[in-house]
Parts: sequence; C-alpha cells; structure tokens
Amino acid sequence: MIKIVEVKEKDIVRFIRFAWKIYEGDKNWVPPLISEQRELLSSKNPFFEHAEGVYFMAYKGDEPVGRVAGFVDHNHIEFHNEKAGFFGFYESVNDFEVTKALLDSVKEWLKDKGMEIMRGPMNPSTNDEVAFLLDDYKTPPVIMMTYNPPYYHELMNKYGMRKAKDLYAYYHWTDKPLPEKLVRVVDKIKDKKSISIRSITTKTLNEDIKKIKEIYNSAWAKNWGFVPMTDHEFDAMVDKLKKIYVPELAFLAEIDGKPAGVSVTIPDYNQVLIHLNGRLTPWAIVKFLYYKRKINQLRLLILGVKPEYRRAGIDALLYYHTFENAKKLGYKGGEISWILEDNYMIIRPIEMFGAKLYKKYRIYEIEI
Repeated sequence: MIKIVEVKEKDIVRFIRFAWKIYEGDKNWVPPLISEQRELLSSKNPFFEHAEGVYFMAYKGDEPVGRVAGFVDHNHIEFHNEKAGFFGFYESVNDFEVTKALLDSVKEWLKDKGMEIMRGPMNPSTNDEVAFLLDDYKTPPVIMMTYNPPYYHELMNKYGMRKAKDLYAYYHWTDKPLPEKLVRVVDKIKDKKSISIRSITTKTLNEDIKKIKEIYNSAWAKNWGFVPMTDHEFDAMVDKLKKIYVPELAFLAEIDGKPAGVSVTIPDYNQVLIHLNGRLTPWAIVKFLYYKRKINQLRLLILGVKPEYRRAGIDALLYYHTFENAKKLGYKGGEISWILEDNYMIIRPIEMFGAKLYKKYRIYEIEI
C-alpha cells in the first residue's frame, strides 16, 4: 500500500534528504548542499513570484520510498501559450507502483490547475537543473547537471511518458589542439575592428549585467522550453555565479559597441561537493578549501549570440578565447552543456572545434 504525503516548506529537509537513500554507496553521485536546496525550494526563490509548487513523498508503511515535486510556471504558460505543468526533483526506489503513485499525484494537482501536459524533470525550470541522465553513468556529473539511476527511464516509459526532448553534453580536452583551418578563420574574424571581445571582470561586472541579460533573453528567446528571466531571477543567478566564476573565462562580445554575445565558463565545483555530503560544517569548509585547489575541469555554462549577429563568427571567437584561457590556466578540459538535440547552430561549430558528444539527457512528457 503506497501512501502519498504532501510535504510543507517547514519540513522540506525531509524531502531533500530522501535522495541520500537512493544514492547510498554510489561513488558518482554528488550530494547537493542542503542549504542551497532549501533555498531553491522555498518561497524565497524568485521563481515562485510567478510559479506555484507542491511536494510529495511516498511511503510504504513508515518507510519513505519516493519523492516528487509539481510546478506551474505562469510565465511559461504566457510565453509559450501552452498549458504545460512540470514535475521535478524526482527520486524513487525501483518500484513502478511508487512511480505511478507519485506521478499520479502531480498529474492530478496539475489537472486541477488547468494544465494539459505534464513535462519533466524540471528542477524547477529550464534555468535550473533539468532532465534525466540517459547514458554514460561512469563519471560524476559536472556542476548544475543531473545524475540518476538508469532504471528511472524504465519507470517513465512504463508510466506512458514519451520523449519530449533530448539534451546533449560535449567534452573538449585542452591537450587536443584546435583544427588549424578554424584557427585561421578565427584569426580573420578577431582582426575586424568592429568586433571586440573582452573579459567580464569584477570591476566591469555591475555595468555589464544589463548587457548580459539583454543578450541572454534575446539569444535563447526561440529555444524550446526557454522562459525569459525576470529581473529578480536574473539578479539571483548573477549573485550565485559571481561567487564562483573566473573572469578569464567569462567574455562579452560587442559589434560596433553593441552587445552581441556572451559566454560564461565556470569551474566544476562538483569536484568539491562530492566530498562534503551536503553540509558546510567547519570540517567540511576545510575540505572545501582543500579540494577547491584540485578542480581541474570546467563547464561552459552560457554561450549565446543575439540572432542578428549569428553569422558574424562571434560564437567561434567566444569558444576560441575560452579554450585558450582554460589551457593557460591549467584545466584538463571541460563540458559544454546543455544543448538541445536540434540546436544545430550551436552543435555544428562545437563539433568543428573538436568537442565530442559524451552524454545525453532526456526530458519526458505525457498528456493529462
């Protein structure tokens, strides 16, 4: 007998901590910081200024066996003119009855809100972690990417979920030289006086934020699932990123003085978090400082060019400068993610530069 219990915000740590049960003994799982998860799921998250959420846990007797969240994002509904709701933060034992009880609960909640599609996982939106890892469970995920047991896909398929979209992650090693032909093309582009590429330093960050937001919301506007960030959401994202970003790996591109493109690559702090078990105790802080010095890979998190400048080679310039600086700083390589499976405008240049597709992720959906 499966019992479903709604979890209120004051008890959300119980919801968060359930993941430790699923991944006990899995050396590739990266425990999230409980404090960050609490903030993400709380009413303090600016996402909930335009969205609603609900949290469920499944029990067999007194034993917790699963969890899931449901979300209605009113900005998504308005932007896409689509009555789609979302599930996220899904974790469960390998038992279809548990899966059915959890997803039925979210589906019923979404139905009561007038939704016609249930899609996910979104944790809680496309501006956060999304999708289930589909293949390559041999390595830990990089920062802000998901990880899950392979059996989740069997459970989703049995429930009647269908693929909504696959996401790709590429990897590029810095000891692999860039193709000479492409380097020559980049050299020609960067010699153009109308184009400028500069680092986003701590001194320029505050004045660059408006330009970055303009590029971000323009470059991704027509991407599947994208919803423009509110000012509050964007400021919250910047506050988080500026604590960990490396100025030499963040670039702003301008054409004739106008914002044209942006890229932000961050160190893979999952290489630190994997040692902390979700808490920043005094001893964990010592470990944090120790393992921070050992981070040797990156994640290219943001790479976007405004539509009107996409044939100017800006993306190639941003990629080139990121690669060269990553190499100078001593990083072994990095992941470029995530990329929509059909975003060929980004996929083609990434593959031409020599990056290899090494992981795939899947988002599911079902009609309500």
